[in-house]
Amino acid sequence: MEPKHKHLKISCYCASMSMSVVANLPPLLLLTFRNLYGISYSMLGSLILINFLTQLSMDLLFSFFSHKFNIAKTVRFTPVLTSTGLAIYALTPLLFPNAVYVCLLIGTVIFSSSAGLLEVLNSPVLATIPFKDPDREMSKLHSVYAWGCVGVVLFSTLFLQFFGSENWQWLALFLMIIPLTSLVLFAKAEIPPMPTPEKVSGAISFFKNKTLWLFVIGIFLGGSAECTMGQWASGYLEQAMGIPKVWGDVFGVALFSLTLGLGRTLYGSFGKNIGRVLFYSSVGSTLCYFIAAVSGYPLVGLVACALTGFTAALLWPGSLIAVADRFPTGGVLMYAIMAAGGDLGASLGPQFVGMVTDAAMEMPFLIQMAQSFGLSPEVFGMKLGMLTGMLFPLFSIPIFARIWHNQNKRLLTKTVDK
Repeated sequence: MEPKHKHLKISCYCASMSMSVVANLPPLLLLTFRNLYGISYSMLGSLILINFLTQLSMDLLFSFFSHKFNIAKTVRFTPVLTSTGLAIYALTPLLFPNAVYVCLLIGTVIFSSSAGLLEVLNSPVLATIPFKDPDREMSKLHSVYAWGCVGVVLFSTLFLQFFGSENWQWLALFLMIIPLTSLVLFAKAEIPPMPTPEKVSGAISFFKNKTLWLFVIGIFLGGSAECTMGQWASGYLEQAMGIPKVWGDVFGVALFSLTLGLGRTLYGSFGKNIGRVLFYSSVGSTLCYFIAAVSGYPLVGLVACALTGFTAALLWPGSLIAVADRFPTGGVLMYAIMAAGGDLGASLGPQFVGMVTDAAMEMPFLIQMAQSFGLSPEVFGMKLGMLTGMLFPLFSIPIFARIWHNQNKRLLTKTVDK
């Protein structure tokens, strides 16, 4: 690999770690914000929702107007946005003590915009490097994100434990080191030009491709399966399985991210035939959700939640690998559309499971059913919500089966042509 390509690869890896900071730091600080500043739970939940919606908005913006952007300059500017958002986050209580929530919201929008841009651009930037095994390299890039999540969760948990939650601002400022490092790396990196539609009509015509929507639905369901368990595992293990909170946090968040990174790293080292991997990953995720939902044994439920990280590891990046194989000239537009599908799933999946859980706790029929099983309405509602989460990987099975079939068909055609 040429030195310029190696430098660009490292830059993409650092950018992926910046995304893990943006994704994991806000949820870890929600209870701190509640205790220190009296912010309501609904307003705290809005911070997470705004995070996802901002990323989704950037995905859609690039889907239609990617031809209006200078890709190289935009990539180099994303670390500036991340650092600025984190700085506003950290300095808000000191500079604006009477408007803490508003400034937290502003910081969220800024660094979420950066995460949305990186989600669209980081993968195609890496794809411009002439690797021997581009599929494996794409999986490695996404494994860096998962390992970054593990690091951010563990480091932040230890920081808050030893230095106290009242010093959370220093944690945010310290984590700025990652995007600032990304800023330096991208400033010196050579970013090749990438194809984009010449006008909006070019994007619209690409939207009309029915095969593309098969992949979009796949990444929507895959993103839902991954992020639903990622966000609900800790609370589910604590409330429904009776596991203490500290262990629920560690095993529900860190261990899930650990197995997520392990799955992506293994594919990056040994993987092939992404269609087959996607199909069996969806089957495995369905089984893990089912076991986690119906098991009455805490250890079994914990293992099922953790293993979902492994089985769902390739559902998002694998969909990107598969669509890049099907549309090799799709460029930034293709990745933007896929990112929008994944972010939409990541937003709606956990929200839907929460709605089902709340509804189950209030319906008389289901309350009686919970009592017949010897469960409280809350525990039964969470189990029913987890069972609902199983629908995302379950519905993805025929989607990925079709993608696998089409992939084999194309390979057979190429073999016959030779």
